[in-house]
Amino acid sequence: MSGRFKILFLSVLALSLLFPSIVLSARIKDLASIKGIRTNQLFGYGLVIGLNGSGDKGGTGFTIQALANMMEKMGIRVNPQDVKVSNVAAVMVNAELPPFARIGKNIDVTISSIGDAKSLQGGTLLLTPLKGVDGKVYALAQGPIIVGGYESGGDAGGGVTKNHPTVGRISNGASVEKEVLLSLEDKKELILMLENPDFITATRVSEAIRAHFGEDIAKPVDSGTLKIKVPEAFQNDVVRLLAELGNLDVVPDMVARVIVNEKTGTVVIGEKVRISMIAVAHGNLNIQIKETKKVSQPLPFGVARSAEKSVPVGTEKGIVVAPGGATVVTPNTDINVNEEKARLLLIDGGRTVGELVQALNAIGVTPRDLITILQTIKAAGALQAELEII
Repeated sequence: MSGRFKILFLSVLALSLLFPSIVLSARIKDLASIKGIRTNQLFGYGLVIGLNGSGDKGGTGFTIQALANMMEKMGIRVNPQDVKVSNVAAVMVNAELPPFARIGKNIDVTISSIGDAKSLQGGTLLLTPLKGVDGKVYALAQGPIIVGGYESGGDAGGGVTKNHPTVGRISNGASVEKEVLLSLEDKKELILMLENPDFITATRVSEAIRAHFGEDIAKPVDSGTLKIKVPEAFQNDVVRLLAELGNLDVVPDMVARVIVNEKTGTVVIGEKVRISMIAVAHGNLNIQIKETKKVSQPLPFGVARSAEKSVPVGTEKGIVVAPGGATVVTPNTDINVNEEKARLLLIDGGRTVGELVQALNAIGVTPRDLITILQTIKAAGALQAELEII
């Protein structure tokens, strides 16, 4: 078992054994959101200039056309065939417009190359309008780009690349020019949406709201939605209502789930996971195939003979055979099979995640072995949890 994996599992086990009765709560603002109060996606097409020869190549037609169009708008007429774009790169600009963002607020933008530029390091984004899905301009982006990487190479090939040099970011690089209409005034009812829908969590949220405000203003509609009736005392102050509501503590319930990532060997086991009584035996079968080549060399001064008669080569019936023998390569294959001895482990029913980890550590499982064991336990119907493989 790898040291890092074993330390992680032992830490989880220690916490579960030392603090078995601790119940962690969370604020409602961390568990849910208000319907309608959300971010909006913005995007735009722009040009990055000032690159040190790392921009798009001459065959990138849309970069040349965009540069020629921009120059023409500035009163300079150019022939696109005469434009060199090694210092210019075509990019897509993305941003998120936060809720209640007012005109003049600055937001961050992300710039991604869409051509064959090698790097955006040292470039400057020209003024780029950012549009929403409705086609309207909501922000304008411009400024020097920060790239968390670089690319360097020579004409002969090869080079060094660190991180991802064709994606950059500008902090506060866009200014909001149009607001998304959203008002909380005269609201009589609010919709609260849980991030992780659960009937028990929805019930606990409504009970916490009822206990704090002293009124039955919260009603669960389903596992992920609650209707909040605005009390008369907050009719003209919905902001204060949301502030008090979001700061309430609730103990969220969670589904018993095991998450397995086979690509990285990561296993995450939830607190509610239980296992019925089973016996587990797990052993590895290692098969090693090794192939070597053996060369057979003929004796010196050897003479090949005619296939028809045992006479010196080339002395009879015009048969010509090359003197000397032929070198022969013979493959040699060795197969080694090694099966590890496995111990039979009995796991009592109703075991918790801490006890499960302790039992699996007793047989020295690796992350890959643990994935296989969990899949097999689930197939046997003894894992009382959802097994999700990503």
